[in-house]
Amino acid sequence: MTPLSSLSNFFQRTGADVHLYHLGRILSPLSLEELEAFETQQQPWSQPFKGQARLACVFRPAGIDDPLVWFLALPLDEEGRLSPPQRDAFLERLLTTLGQTALSVGRSDLLQAEAGKIDNLMQDNPLAFTPDDSLRAMLHARASIDCDRPASQYYEQAERYLAAQLPLDDWPSVGLQGIADGLTRRGEFTNELAEAMIERIGYLPDTPLRALALCLEQAPPAHPQLASPLTDSLEAELLDSLIRRGRTARELGDLETLCACLRAAAASPLPAAAEWLDMLLADESAASVDVLVAIAARGYAHLEDAERLPTFLVRLANCPQASFQALARDLALIPRLRLPVLMTLRNAEPDSALGLALGLALASLTGRTVAPTQRH
Repeated sequence: MTPLSSLSNFFQRTGADVHLYHLGRILSPLSLEELEAFETQQQPWSQPFKGQARLACVFRPAGIDDPLVWFLALPLDEEGRLSPPQRDAFLERLLTTLGQTALSVGRSDLLQAEAGKIDNLMQDNPLAFTPDDSLRAMLHARASIDCDRPASQYYEQAERYLAAQLPLDDWPSVGLQGIADGLTRRGEFTNELAEAMIERIGYLPDTPLRALALCLEQAPPAHPQLASPLTDSLEAELLDSLIRRGRTARELGDLETLCACLRAAAASPLPAAAEWLDMLLADESAASVDVLVAIAARGYAHLEDAERLPTFLVRLANCPQASFQALARDLALIPRLRLPVLMTLRNAEPDSALGLALGLALASLTGRTVAPTQRH
């Protein structure tokens, strides 16, 4: 049997209709060409998260009506590139399970018969992971658009709630999938409905606000990968409404709501998001471990800045509750941040908070105390 060389090779050989998505930091489409380049060591993973390349594979082999979904977390090496052994073991299991003939393009009869086996490959699979409910709902909403399928049955009820056509206390009747569909398809809203939704964010109770923010983490305001955005001005207003709620939560000492709004807003490319990060980082009392983790997870693109990145790393070094080594390493795996992070750490004064944190991180790796290097 001809071996499978990669996941991308599997999808090409079966002729399946496939849609791939990044799931590590921001839900966004992943091309088959990008996956192939990653698997053949031509490039590192662009959205590493906790040392993994997390992706969703939504594919429909010929002759099968409902798409199959794989959630995979591929291990990365220290440079953010694929560490192949577990992926190769999965491919071997895939080939053994299906057999060579079922991997032939055009054999829809075979593929249809083997669909159950393909789906069952996720059971007891060390590469499989289970996304949280909000991420799963947002993936379903996005894939429905990309696969030309209708929104869920909960969409209309959620649209009415978001547009203030239902009382605030009707929240229990609104399904999370409906919220995900509404936010993913928000470009279909009329301006009147969109403005009502943005206004309603200002006075939503904490529970529905946090649920909405969890979904917006994967479809942040004005993000370039949105499937169906509002107008530019309305996307900016949506961001402003999240920031206002976040600031109010901070004033009230509501850390959970603050971080929910921060994670939803931080991935927006708009200047207002970066300005909010600067305000939080400038205030020592605001830069808690939860805020720093939220910035690293969702606002990482804004750390590609000559002033903001050192400020963030210093705050991280000064936060005893934070794992400096884990967060700094995770940021350094992001291709566009790798060199800036390494250079910032390298240029830190040995007796500074950043230099001392780096020394402790190195000591934990080597198992012995590492004295700061004196520069002359």
